[in-house]
Amino acid sequence: MVMSVVAPRRSIREAVLHRALAYHRVGGDGGGGKQQRRRCSFYGGGAGGSGGDEDGAAAWAAEEAECMMELAQLGADRPKNVLVLMSDTGGGHRASAEAIRDAFRLEYGDEYRVFVKDLGKEHAGWPLNDMERAYKFMLKHVSLWKVAFHSTYPRWVHCSYLAALAALYARKVEAGLMKYNPDIIISVHPLMQHIPLWVLKRQSYQKRVVFVTVITDLNTCHPTWFHAGVNRCYCPSEEVSKRALLEGLKPSQIRVFGLPIRPSFCRAVLNKDDLREELEMDPHLPAVLLMGGGEGMGPVKETAMALGEALFDEELGKSTGQIVVICGHNQILSSALQSTEWRIPVKIRGFETQMEKWMGACDCIITKAGPGTIAEALIRGLPIILNDFIPGQEVGNIPYVVDNGAGVFSKSPKETASLVARWLGPDRDELKKFSGNALKLAQPGAVFDIVKDMHQLVQQRGPMAPISYSLTSSFS
Repeated sequence: MVMSVVAPRRSIREAVLHRALAYHRVGGDGGGGKQQRRRCSFYGGGAGGSGGDEDGAAAWAAEEAECMMELAQLGADRPKNVLVLMSDTGGGHRASAEAIRDAFRLEYGDEYRVFVKDLGKEHAGWPLNDMERAYKFMLKHVSLWKVAFHSTYPRWVHCSYLAALAALYARKVEAGLMKYNPDIIISVHPLMQHIPLWVLKRQSYQKRVVFVTVITDLNTCHPTWFHAGVNRCYCPSEEVSKRALLEGLKPSQIRVFGLPIRPSFCRAVLNKDDLREELEMDPHLPAVLLMGGGEGMGPVKETAMALGEALFDEELGKSTGQIVVICGHNQILSSALQSTEWRIPVKIRGFETQMEKWMGACDCIITKAGPGTIAEALIRGLPIILNDFIPGQEVGNIPYVVDNGAGVFSKSPKETASLVARWLGPDRDELKKFSGNALKLAQPGAVFDIVKDMHQLVQQRGPMAPISYSLTSSFS
C-alpha cells in the first residue's frame, strides 16, 4: 500500500524568504540562464514538472493568492520603521527630529518605531563624520561659516561635492540604511537627502521607501535642502515653499505645515502664576527670558548686565522685573553670570528640556534668530527681541519676525534692555500687540500635521513595499 505524506506547512517568514529567493533564482530549461517566475510553494511538493494540466495551474493560482494574502498580512501587522536623519550641527535639527519621534508615539503608538540617527557620524567617513566639530569651529570664527555657506550655494558646486561623497561612502551609507530597514526615511538636515537618495536609487529602493524632507529653516534656506526625488518636502513657511518650486519641486511634493515643535508646546500648560511658583520665580514681577540657542551664543552676558541695570528703579530702590537666563551648553557664560552680584531676581539655567514652562512663565524673550526658538516663542505668544543671527540660514528669520509684527531686532544690549523696561512698564499695550501678532503667526499643530501626512503616504504605498525592500537588498 502506498501512503502519501504531506510535508509540514511552512511558517510565513520561511515562505516569504523562499518566494523571494525563488523569484530571483537564475536557471531553467537546459541551463539557458533565463529568470523564471517560481510558485510560492508553501508545501514541500514543488512547482511540478510539466505545468501543463489545468488542475496544476488552478492549484498554483490558489496557492499564489494565499501567499500574497499572507505576505500582505505580514507587512501590515509588523511595526513600521521610521529613520530620522539628522546632525548635531546646531540644536534645531535634533530638536525637530525628536519632536517628530514624539509625535509618532503620541499619534500612532506602537504602529511605528522611530530611530533618530546621525548617518554621517555613524556610517560614513570624513568630512561627514566630523560635521559637528567643524560647524562649531566655524561658528566661533563666523566669517568662515559665511564663506562656506555662500561658496557652496551654486548647484554645480554642491551637487558635484555631494556626488563625490555619495560614490565614496555608498556602501557604508547603504549598510547604515539597511540596519534599520526603514519604511520611511526623514531628513531634517540639508546634507541628509542627496547621498541617501543616491544610494536608494542606485539599488532600486527609491520606489519602495517613503523619503521626505522636513526643512528646519524658516526663511533663508541653503539649496541643498531641496531634492526633486523626495515624496514630500515639508516647508515651515510660504517663503520656503516658493523657494522649493524655484528649485524644481512640484506642487504635489510640497506641504506647508510649519516648523515641527515638541508636542509639549501644543498641550495646555499651567497659567503664568502657577508656573512661576513651580519654577521658584518671583510671583509678582514681570519676567524676561534671555537665551542664545543651545550653545549660548551672542551677546547674552552683556544683555543680562544691561537688563540688571534697566530693571532696577534707583529712586524706589526696588526691582521692576526679573530675568531668566538660559545658557545652554555654554559653561563659561553660566559661571560668569553665577559669580555676578545682582540687584534684581535672576535665574541662571544651563541646557533646558522644558522650555515650554520657562517661556510660559515669562512675558517676552530675547534670543538669537534660531528658527526653533522663534517657533516656540510664537506658540507661547511671546514678543521677541532678536539680538543676533548666524550668517546664511538665520538672516531671513529676522524679517520673518519683524515684518509680521511679532518682534523687533536690536544688536545693542543697552537698547534692548531699555525696550524691555518699557514693555514691562509703561508700554504694556505695545507688549500685548506684539503678543497677539506672535500668536497669529504660530503653528502649534505642525508636527502632528507632518506625521499624519507621512502616515497617509505609507498607507498609499501598502504593506508589500518594506518586504520587497528588505529581501532584495544587495546586503541580504
